Amino acid sequence: MDNKQELLKQLPKIDEVLKDQRLFVFFEDNPRELVVEAVREEIDSLRSRILSGELFADGSLFRDESMERIKNKIKDKSKNSLRRVINATGTIVHTNLGRANLSEAACHGIAEAAASYSTLEYDVERGKRGSRHDHVEKIIQKLTGAEAAIAVNNNAAAVLLCLTALATNKEVIVSRGELVEIGGSFRIPDIMEQGGAKLREVGTTNKTKIADYRKAITDGETGMLLKVHTSNYKIIGFTAEASLQELRELGNQYGIPVVHDLGSGLMIRLNEFGIDEPTVMSSLDAGADLVLFSGDKLLGGPQAGIAVGKKEYIDRMKHHPLARALRLDKLSLAALEATFREYIDPERAKMNIPVLSMITSSQEDMRGKAESLKSMILARTDRFFVSVEETEGQIGGGSTPNQFLPGISLSIKADGMSPDQIERRLRAADPPIISRINKDNVLLDMRTVYTAELPEIASALQDIAGFRGDAHA
Repeated sequence: MDNKQELLKQLPKIDEVLKDQRLFVFFEDNPRELVVEAVREEIDSLRSRILSGELFADGSLFRDESMERIKNKIKDKSKNSLRRVINATGTIVHTNLGRANLSEAACHGIAEAAASYSTLEYDVERGKRGSRHDHVEKIIQKLTGAEAAIAVNNNAAAVLLCLTALATNKEVIVSRGELVEIGGSFRIPDIMEQGGAKLREVGTTNKTKIADYRKAITDGETGMLLKVHTSNYKIIGFTAEASLQELRELGNQYGIPVVHDLGSGLMIRLNEFGIDEPTVMSSLDAGADLVLFSGDKLLGGPQAGIAVGKKEYIDRMKHHPLARALRLDKLSLAALEATFREYIDPERAKMNIPVLSMITSSQEDMRGKAESLKSMILARTDRFFVSVEETEGQIGGGSTPNQFLPGISLSIKADGMSPDQIERRLRAADPPIISRINKDNVLLDMRTVYTAELPEIASALQDIAGFRGDAHA
């Protein structure tokens, strides 16, 4: 007991530690309270260790190691929770890593809108209140040929608003094979219920014909024919589905709107790169009254849900009270407008929009990055066995299921260090590097790695090579 009391007396006061010159640099960029919190936590930790009976070598309780722990705590506390990572997984639209990266133009638009007052809801020419919908509607009309458009905060919101504005207390007919579940356990039937619509399932899981829709129509009860693109799974084998053209003819016959929940939001055809997905314009051309899609998938923009199509239906969505709750903020609108403007020149869009640039990246370009990274690593350390390998990546984000993209990866392995250890230490780097493990190798897929990130990866691996911590962790 006496020894514990003696050790407790040796604990420094917080104010005394704060006077240590080694902490002065942290006061320049961090709130004082953050530094104080780190110091308090270290002293509290030492107090707990003493009370638990831990033995200390000598009377110098507060060692240099304590100061290092304090400095590391300050660094950890000063990091934003939402921060940049290097995506070396080969999954382009990685939902857990923020989905689509934005183009330079979109980032510039966000920065300008964030730092200044803007024309968000102000018409400069008339000197009167304007509509935030106008900022993206005109460019979408120009690109798609649609009569009107509206953007809300994600595609689930677009579906919800559409159902609520057009089909509350009405039946919405949809194929059983299209009752999809999207990320986070959100399901089409649940969204319908929240929108006040009544689900009317037709057909079977693998086969639904136009006759099934026809039989389900009830005068005065049916409010919508809904077709949902199965963007995150495929049904193959003995299958059949009603086409949009068939649904359009049926809708015309009964005066019922046809809505296509497209999901992925592809604006230009990418068949030559192995992407066999319908475009927004092809859905409109096939006769859909409304097409709903995401902004942050194949479109390559910010999180948003976009509805395009006939003006009478878009106007009903715009004027519904729910539209205000689901509306986009000025930063997302700025990014979305800039993203759509890239599509005025489709070839430039392939270069400027990161999602499209990664999809269309050539094997030669990826191999060049892999060879460069290999050279950087070997110049820094000989700890790793490094090789360039052909691998496969994917688009991800609930898009193009079962469609893989041939790619190039750098394969990393090391004696005395398991793949799990390398992968974990890459994640602990600053910035974190997210890789994947295949068999006994850690793979860094070059499709989703920027050239400017290669030196950061090489430096992280250099640090890992010198790591002498838990060899069996």
